[in-house]
Amino acid sequence: MTFIMILSQLAEGMWVSIQIFVVTLLFSLPLGLLVSFGRMSKNRVIQAIVKFYISVMRGTPLMLQLMVVYFGPYYLLGIRVSNDYRLIAAFIGFIINYAAYFAEIYRSGIQSMPAGQYEAAKLLGYTKPQTFVRIIFPQVVKRILPSVTNEVITLVKDTSLAFTISVSEMFTSAKSLASSQTSLMPFVAAGLFYYVFNLIVAVGMEHMEKRMNYYE
Repeated sequence: MTFIMILSQLAEGMWVSIQIFVVTLLFSLPLGLLVSFGRMSKNRVIQAIVKFYISVMRGTPLMLQLMVVYFGPYYLLGIRVSNDYRLIAAFIGFIINYAAYFAEIYRSGIQSMPAGQYEAAKLLGYTKPQTFVRIIFPQVVKRILPSVTNEVITLVKDTSLAFTISVSEMFTSAKSLASSQTSLMPFVAAGLFYYVFNLIVAVGMEHMEKRMNYYE
């Protein structure tokens, strides 16, 4: 079997991995920002709940979280789920996991901003929301981009953990094909896919960092 044929057979798994990656980023980045607000809330109850959520998400394996999301509805609520729910469960598991990590990254960036910027904005007549959106947040994004880049690169590789709940993503497809063909070539193809995917992500994020250099 040629390398091109192997790639064609892995195409479906590649598409699933890309879906998990894109959906996770689309929802976990804004959710992480909301969670960071809860983490910094002056309401101690909200702060404690959010802090516990982040602690659980960061302190337990993503693999275990995926299993809880997938099997939880049946074992906890008696709700039977279909096979179509597997991918949805993967989306949910990845989103709530990465939102916790992004929340801490956002929090560190927001809290690193000098208090003088808030005071200056107030003197200029900006409201608190205007100050955050127009002045603080763009600078926060610049500061946290390296940390976000690391998490995004990790996400590319973590998509392989969807095999835990039998989602046929890239790694699962490669493993199945390697077993049937008794060949390492599917793993080579999978490795090449992850490498190229990460390279594209790294280059894209580096380009974004350079475009935001005007905040320095």
